[in-house]
Amino acid sequence: MANKHELDLTEGAILPKLIRFALPLIGTNILQVLFNVADVSVLGILVGDEAVAAVGSTGSLVGLIINLFVGLSTGANVVLARLVGERDRDRARRTVGTSISVSVILGVILAAVGYFGAYTFLRWMSCDPEVIDLATTYLKIYFLGMPIILLYNFAASILRAVGDTFHPLVFLLIGGVANVGLNIFFIAVCHLDVEGVAIATVVSQLISAVLCLIVMFRSDGYAALRPSFLRIDLRELWAISRIGIPSGVQGTVFAISNVIAQSSINSLGKIAMAGNSVANQFDNIIYNAMYAVALTAMAFVSQNLGAGKIDRLKKSVVVCAVSSAAVGLALGGIITIFGRPLASIMSDSEEVISFAVTKFYIVALSYFLCGIMDTYGCAVRGLGRSTLSMVNSLIGSCAFRVLWFATVFPFWHPANGVSVHLIYPLSWALTILLHAIAYRRELKKLSMRLGAPEKNPIPSQS
Repeated sequence: MANKHELDLTEGAILPKLIRFALPLIGTNILQVLFNVADVSVLGILVGDEAVAAVGSTGSLVGLIINLFVGLSTGANVVLARLVGERDRDRARRTVGTSISVSVILGVILAAVGYFGAYTFLRWMSCDPEVIDLATTYLKIYFLGMPIILLYNFAASILRAVGDTFHPLVFLLIGGVANVGLNIFFIAVCHLDVEGVAIATVVSQLISAVLCLIVMFRSDGYAALRPSFLRIDLRELWAISRIGIPSGVQGTVFAISNVIAQSSINSLGKIAMAGNSVANQFDNIIYNAMYAVALTAMAFVSQNLGAGKIDRLKKSVVVCAVSSAAVGLALGGIITIFGRPLASIMSDSEEVISFAVTKFYIVALSYFLCGIMDTYGCAVRGLGRSTLSMVNSLIGSCAFRVLWFATVFPFWHPANGVSVHLIYPLSWALTILLHAIAYRRELKKLSMRLGAPEKNPIPSQS
């Protein structure tokens, strides 16, 4: 049967469709962060700040290594969404089969790289010697589950490409509740620490991945999956890679700058590491809520590009940019106002809490800039210009941040981390400018090529 939650973004009023698409995605992203908060909270309460610092110190490294591979799921999303706009079911099925097959193969490769390289990677990041063994243990288990983690990411991305953000939300909720329960069981009953958190994370992802696959096997829509589809079609792999590899490199670029930032935080000691880990849990709530709206922009752009509706495409990007900024301002203000009691949930150390609150005042209040940046970045990717989006991010985020840490941080590095925190809003503002210029230029080229945008279909760029 067709999935009744598949959503056509080429027709109807934009704002109601945006809300219907984005709200479950916001819920999905925030739930993911809250479950991560639960991981850290359980560790902080039942184990201690050392375990919190160990898990927190791996976050940027995990993002650096997996972003390139998860970026391919973005390529699958853009290609499939465009095929929905073009009403091409045959190619949609080949895209789905190729995506799922590739996710498992890449997951196995990534598991091997992460497992054998964990300790070395953490040493490169200047991880505190007191927590590096715990961090290595957590990282090895996490990477062994990478085939499952990538499978879930690709399956969820496919469902979102056809407008179904409902099922990924429900399945994450189910897996997340299991994750929290398993955290408590492994730590309180089995007397594990970071190992228990890592195992619980992988098991919860397995639950969510299996449920996504069940929906896809039962569907007759554009996200349908059958055993006969599970093979790699080179044409579809190329189409996915053209979007996905630059998108993954872009994510890796951000992760590289975050690794540098994390390394700088690590150099300030365990208090800074723990405080940054606490603050990141709440920063991630803001980011993931805004990024859900940015992904909505990519879905609108991709489907309407396939349908040849350029005026609707333009309007949807504006609506998404304003909505993303509004979400960022609202959540950033709330988290800043209640920063101290929120931070105290995960730590009873006044030094750790004060570090986290300082970051809230600088980063959380300016996070709306990141939402605008991601909206226009996703719009550029949705237009099929993923490499251009990558280059903008390389200049605006990675190069600028590397320059900052090479020139400013060595001479100004107070213990409260202000010199690290400030780099985020500055780099977001610069990248917004670059993405906005690229977006306007691409639209101008597209309009000139088409002449009458609402009447001429868009040829496939794959």
